[in-house]
Amino acid sequence: MSDTTSAAVLGTGIMGAPMARNLARAGLSVRAWNRSRAKAEPLAAHGVTVTDTPAEAVRDADVVLTMLHDGPAALEVMRAAAPGLRPGTLWAQVSTAGLEGLGELAGFAREHDLVLVDAPVLGTRQPAEEGLLTVLAAGPEAVRDRLAPVFDAIGTRTVWVGDDGTAGAATRLKLVLNSWVLTVTHGTAEALALAEGLGVAPADFLDAVAGGPLDMGYLRAKTALLLEGALTPPSFATATAEKDARLIVAAGESAGVRLDVAAAGAERFRRAVAQGHGEEDMIASYFASFDGSDGSDGRGAGKD
Repeated sequence: MSDTTSAAVLGTGIMGAPMARNLARAGLSVRAWNRSRAKAEPLAAHGVTVTDTPAEAVRDADVVLTMLHDGPAALEVMRAAAPGLRPGTLWAQVSTAGLEGLGELAGFAREHDLVLVDAPVLGTRQPAEEGLLTVLAAGPEAVRDRLAPVFDAIGTRTVWVGDDGTAGAATRLKLVLNSWVLTVTHGTAEALALAEGLGVAPADFLDAVAGGPLDMGYLRAKTALLLEGALTPPSFATATAEKDARLIVAAGESAGVRLDVAAAGAERFRRAVAQGHGEEDMIASYFASFDGSDGSDGRGAGKD
């Protein structure tokens, strides 16, 4: 790693904040910006310079990382950062923007002579905290060595799937992966909701599948969050999951693929958000199975 490598992180939420910390821990010079500066301020204790504006954050940065809610949010922030950008800057777009959103970002990159690397990450809050994310990346081979210190700091593996960051190869893979994650989340939530409704103990459900092909660590991890009432801080927020579900459905429609389960899942997340669970872990899909303002009709798991 070159000791001159500098990085700017735009967006320091659930994922962006630990990325910034891990970059600083790896010895990079890091500046960070967040819409709410107060949420970014704790990063200063980890050697990160917190700035007032996106333009200040990206000035003289070798690599700019955007970890924002969606494509429009990333585009808005990069437009604000434009006065501080210089031609040839590497832009690692690590949030889940969707295919339509990526197209607009690619246009911005061309307009400002930036090297866009399509690099959404696979993982949630804990892997981000531990630097154990998987980076799904597409970008020119010529810039990969320059990106290595950054990607190595935030993850344990970088999967290169294309050499054109504007073509969306990494974003397409991320949408496929997220479709699986969200489907498993809803399956877990609905099984637990049905168990609640039928008077079946969750422990009996888990015992019945233990060690077999239907068992998985993800099932047990999400079940534990729900039963223990440990939905905040979220590993993956319900509101973000709804956004990703709608990006997945839109991508399917653009490809002529009907995704009935994904569409129904997006609606479940919408109901859970409307019930007040938007900032809780996405296993709060469980509450969408019940009536009542809190989504549980007084019966919800982890409420005792």
